[in-house]
Amino acid sequence: MRNVDPAEVAARLRTAPRLAVLDDDPTGTQTVKDIPVLTTWSVDDLRWALRQDSTAFFVLTNTRSLSPRDAAARNREVARALHAASVAENVPYVIASRGDSTLRGHFPLETDVLAEESAAAGAAPDGVVLVPAYIEAGRLTVDSVHWMRTADGLLPVGESEFAKDATFGYTSSTLPDWVEEKTKGRTPADRVLRITLTDLRTGGPDHVAGRLATLRGGTTAVVDAVCDDDLRVLALALAEAEENGSRLLYRVGPSFVRARAGQPAHPPLDPAELRPLRAPDARHGLIVVGSHVSLTTRQLDHLRDVAGDVAEHELDVARLLDPVSRDGHIRDVAYRAATTLAKADTVIRTTRTVVTATDPDESLAISRSVSAALVETVRLITAARRPAFVIAKGGITSSDTATHGLDIRRAWARGTLLPGIVSLWQPVDGPATGVPYIVFAGNVGGDEALTDALALLRRAA
Repeated sequence: MRNVDPAEVAARLRTAPRLAVLDDDPTGTQTVKDIPVLTTWSVDDLRWALRQDSTAFFVLTNTRSLSPRDAAARNREVARALHAASVAENVPYVIASRGDSTLRGHFPLETDVLAEESAAAGAAPDGVVLVPAYIEAGRLTVDSVHWMRTADGLLPVGESEFAKDATFGYTSSTLPDWVEEKTKGRTPADRVLRITLTDLRTGGPDHVAGRLATLRGGTTAVVDAVCDDDLRVLALALAEAEENGSRLLYRVGPSFVRARAGQPAHPPLDPAELRPLRAPDARHGLIVVGSHVSLTTRQLDHLRDVAGDVAEHELDVARLLDPVSRDGHIRDVAYRAATTLAKADTVIRTTRTVVTATDPDESLAISRSVSAALVETVRLITAARRPAFVIAKGGITSSDTATHGLDIRRAWARGTLLPGIVSLWQPVDGPATGVPYIVFAGNVGGDEALTDALALLRRAA
């Protein structure tokens, strides 16, 4: 196995196209440091990102919370604005469509749309490279089988709770079979190119680049990864393949972005680094919890048991879905939360019981309605009292809180609070400037992760 210095990758990428990561929720930033983040995608915003001294940047599309039709429209809008910004700045780019490491999301819809838009711009992709690994969270791919780490050991993702998702469910753990399943047979498993650990570790970058060069007509390649060195070999191979004329589109998990950006695995931010990032005029933080997966519920239980003086307020989903009670319930919870925020770190959370419908689109509509109510509550709280920080727990929750609750448009991902799983953004515009924003996925970390993140922020006070 080859050990690859991140500096070697960074040097190789100096002349490579900029990596534009279209992130379907904000948690893709959890593996990187000092990377620009956009929550809007006007040509001016994208030109700002392309002007920054960075090998990559994120555009938060939040498409995992949208219907297929709306997700397609949003990807088209971003792709067209990105092309215009690239022409204006004379900066070439490649696109990574960042999806969930547990294989949830709008695939192949998003890569199909992006491929169409690339073709319209004169750069039809030869292949789509699928790399779902998330090393820190234990989402690994071996022999084209995707696994997730659990308390009981590694589990094929097709047997996990995430495979039973009401909107994005699936059955296959072997990636070529998963591609066939999600494309409804359009791409048969035996036509998917498999890049294995043997290719990466024995063959090396030149060998892998040669295999990638065989992609034609937008066919799919799936890539193994168990550690960062596997992904760095891939990054070198991709740079070579693209330099030799291959046009590639990526569908990836979080860890790929770090490797393709030429970054090492940075240690978490320590209290001394966090201290200047905290809002100086506030003592206590707001914790916003929308994720309903079982891990989030356990993390909340641990927080209650260990963290001590934390105030907690519940948004009752049944009342939020009732037009008669909705607005009054939001105002009441917001008032009580703003009051307790003066003297304690404060949690607002939705009820832990999941409300779904038989139709996937209806389930998404329920999720959007609940998220909109959560965002409205955040706006009311922060208008009444400025928090020292905001932790948003859950992918859709993180996105909607940032974009609509705090009006963050441009930010920098400054690093992680916990290794590779909790990202801190530094907003650079809007009313949230000066309030660190912590992005925390719903499906990562141990039971103690939320407690540990809060403890670190308290030590930075």
